[in-house]
Amino acid sequence: MHWINWVIVVAYLVYVVVDGIRKSKDTDSISGYFVANKSLAWWVVGLSVMATQLSAVTMIGTTGQGATDGLRFVQTYLGLPLAMVILGVTIVPMLHGSGVYTAYEYLERRFDAKTRSLTAFLFLLSRGMSCGTILAAPAVVFSAIFGLPLVWSVALIGLPTVIYTMIGGVQAVAWADVKQMVLIVVALVAVMAVLLVQMPVNPDEALRIAGSTGRLQAFDFSFDINETYTFWSGLIGGTFLMLSYFGTDQSQVQRFLTARSVEEANSSLLMSAYWKIPLQALVLLVGVGVFVYYQFVRPPLLYNPAHEVAVTAEAGAAYSALESRYADAFTLREAAALSVADATDEPSAEAAMETFLARETEIQVIRGEALALAGEVTGEATEDVNYIIPRFVLSELPIGLAGLFIAGVIAAAMSSIAAELNALATASVIDFYRRWVRPEADDAHYLLVSKGATGFWGVFACVVALYAATLGSLIEVVNRFGSFFYGSILGVFLLAMMPRAKGWAGFVGLIAGMTVVGFVNFGTDIAYLWQNIIGAGVVVAVGLVVGGGGEASPTEA
Repeated sequence: MHWINWVIVVAYLVYVVVDGIRKSKDTDSISGYFVANKSLAWWVVGLSVMATQLSAVTMIGTTGQGATDGLRFVQTYLGLPLAMVILGVTIVPMLHGSGVYTAYEYLERRFDAKTRSLTAFLFLLSRGMSCGTILAAPAVVFSAIFGLPLVWSVALIGLPTVIYTMIGGVQAVAWADVKQMVLIVVALVAVMAVLLVQMPVNPDEALRIAGSTGRLQAFDFSFDINETYTFWSGLIGGTFLMLSYFGTDQSQVQRFLTARSVEEANSSLLMSAYWKIPLQALVLLVGVGVFVYYQFVRPPLLYNPAHEVAVTAEAGAAYSALESRYADAFTLREAAALSVADATDEPSAEAAMETFLARETEIQVIRGEALALAGEVTGEATEDVNYIIPRFVLSELPIGLAGLFIAGVIAAAMSSIAAELNALATASVIDFYRRWVRPEADDAHYLLVSKGATGFWGVFACVVALYAATLGSLIEVVNRFGSFFYGSILGVFLLAMMPRAKGWAGFVGLIAGMTVVGFVNFGTDIAYLWQNIIGAGVVVAVGLVVGGGGEASPTEA
């Protein structure tokens, strides 16, 4: 990478760390360290909420998803506006006014200590794995840039992030998120502008080419629970996913707990309701733009540089033969793409599209053979969707803009990981250490333990990152991890708002929900978004049966 790009990357990262710590204050108390003494403005909280989602996974995984699969993934977020409105009149006022540090403290007041601990444990497990996936995204970039082993790339990003999180507290994390959000949007808009300028076809023709492959089909109205991305899975399953993520996941609850009032907390969530879907569509469109760009500029046969080097060294003749076929097929596909762009009437357009799709299929067959060969040589999973955007950035973007984009990816990762680690440390200390190990201690002691917990979860995330990087589209992996746990956790909070549910309702319902979701996940083909509804429904149903007429809750006894 050019030295100017490096200057941009280093300068931005230094600025983020220094300015974030400078803006932190009152971190010598657990109230200041964990919830900023409820002092942050709504727009800071709102940008922090959005930035936590628009992480390096978004910059790499979602853009790669757009390049390979088009706009269908945007359906995942259709339930977000509805979820934010529901949360604004239910969980937000309930938690913000209760004086809790974590969402799970409330469950002990409503049910009992075992329900609180089990729910908090499931959060720690799910968020720890998701944090590892978020860390895997920039590690992929570093691995592609430097040719470093993945383990060193993970450590290079993970270790400084852990240190930064230990020092800054939630205020430093929130202000870093604000800068991250601005940089992400600027970088995405700049990349889209470069794509439009450098493509040899105009935007209308580019959209026609993308549309011929189905990449502009944003909505699928079929009701098929085995299909991952449909309008209904996004609207219904996505609503439950977002309700659980923003309303019961400590990494998001901790955000709105830092707001000055319930009204400002609601305003921060509504910011996501208004802007998340357009921003997600922009991210996916960047990926679609890269797909169209590569119709006219030949991309590498393997996007993963490490696999490309390994296959060339170990199976040179076979790979050279594939590359020769690939070059010929690309020439034919490029000509077919130009025919689609130049078609002036419907019959010629249909004929051109049919030829183009045939050439595209041929390209995908050759690429599939190359991926299989790479798998044989390396013994690793060969999903390379996460390498598409890094490879494009490094080889196609002009000097300066490439550095800006890489800085955005790394800063997004560090900020998002810091937010997750802060939430994991909060739940570990408040819901377990202070509740069960050392109920009485001063703030200095709890802050010291919090920093130790941050370090533990940082190591855990690094280990998960090594595995997550091989699982395919990273944005899908994050949502799959979340959907396995989120529905059941949401069900416990729904039970908490039902006066009839008492005693063992939350604990038994949660175990039943996780059991059923486990069977659905591993034993059926039901798409993962529906697991949120199934988990929540089972928890509520079983909880009402078990605790509908049982003993009073601890707070009501």
